[in-house]
Amino acid sequence: MTSLPLSDSGKTWNALVLGRAGLDLYPQPDGGKTSDADGFSADMGGSGGNIAVAMSRAGSKVALLSAVSEDTVGHFVRQRLAQYQVSDAFLQVSLGTSRTSLALAEVRPTNCEVVIYRNDAADLQLQLTDAMKHAVTQSDNLVVTGTALISEPSRTTTLELMLHAKRHHCHVWLDLDYRPWNWPDLQTTRAIYSLAAEHAHVVVGNEEEFAVLTDELDLYIKQASLAAKGQTILLKRGGHGASLFTQDQRLDTGVYPVKSLKPYGAGDAFLGNLVHHYSGHEDWQAAISCGSAAAAIVVSQRGCASAMPSPEQITLMQQSMVMTPSANWR
Repeated sequence: MTSLPLSDSGKTWNALVLGRAGLDLYPQPDGGKTSDADGFSADMGGSGGNIAVAMSRAGSKVALLSAVSEDTVGHFVRQRLAQYQVSDAFLQVSLGTSRTSLALAEVRPTNCEVVIYRNDAADLQLQLTDAMKHAVTQSDNLVVTGTALISEPSRTTTLELMLHAKRHHCHVWLDLDYRPWNWPDLQTTRAIYSLAAEHAHVVVGNEEEFAVLTDELDLYIKQASLAAKGQTILLKRGGHGASLFTQDQRLDTGVYPVKSLKPYGAGDAFLGNLVHHYSGHEDWQAAISCGSAAAAIVVSQRGCASAMPSPEQITLMQQSMVMTPSANWR
C-alpha cells in the first residue's frame, strides 16, 4: 500500500468504514427484469464498500474494514477498491466455504427486485486485529453498517472497535442498515442494535430501521439527544427528506427532486458525503445538503460504487436545482 498524507486533524485516516462489499450484477437492458435479461453489467456494491467509495470520491482518505473470499469475486472487489482509491490495508481474506456477497439488482424505478446471496458471507468472518485497533486511534471517524452485527465473529469485532473508537476520540457513526432476512427474530436484533447504538455518537436510519431499535421513537430521540447521552439522531424519510435531532438543534430538510432510474444506493451516497462534509465543517445543514445531492445523483444512474459523485457533480446539482421544502416529521 502506498503511504497516505495525514488528514487535517493530523491522523492518518479521515474514516474507516466497517461493513460488507460485494459484486453487483445489473440486468440489461435498463427497465427489464432479471428473468428476461439479455446480459449483465458488473459493479462493486455492498453498503460498506459504497459508503467508502462515496467518501473517497468526496476527497476523504478512507479504508474499508471487511473480509472477502479468496476467489475471483473477492479479487474483483479488491480491484474495484483500488480503482476507487479506497485502501484495502485491513481487508481480510476469508478461507473455507465463506463467499463474498452477490447481488442481482434490477435497474427499474418501481417494482425493482433485488436478490442478495449472503449464505455464509465472507464479511461476517471479520476478525479483530491489533492493526485495526491501532488504525481506529489514527482515524477521525469510524462508520459502522448494521449488517456487520449479524453474527460472529464480525459482531464482537464491530462492537469492540466501536467502544475502542469512543475511548480514543474517534467519532462513531452507526448506519442501522437493517435487512430482515439476515436476522432470526426482532428480539435478537433489537438487543444487538441497542448495544451498538450505545457506542455510537450518531445513529442513522429510516423509520422502519428505528422501529427495530425501539417501539417509542419519539421517546428514544428525546432521550438520546439529551445532555446525558449527547447523541445525534438522523432520521432518513425518503422522498420527504431527513430530520436531524441533537441536544440543541432540530433540523428538517428536503430532497433534490430527480427522475429516478433505481431506488437503491441513495442511502450509501447520502451517508458517505454527510460524514465527509460534516467532519470538515461541522455544519449539519450543509452536510445534509451535500448528502442529499449525492443521493439524488446516484438514484438517477446505473450502478452503485461507480455512480458515487465527485464534488463537482454535487456542486452542480446544488447550483442547478432547489431542494424541495422540508416536511416536518410529526
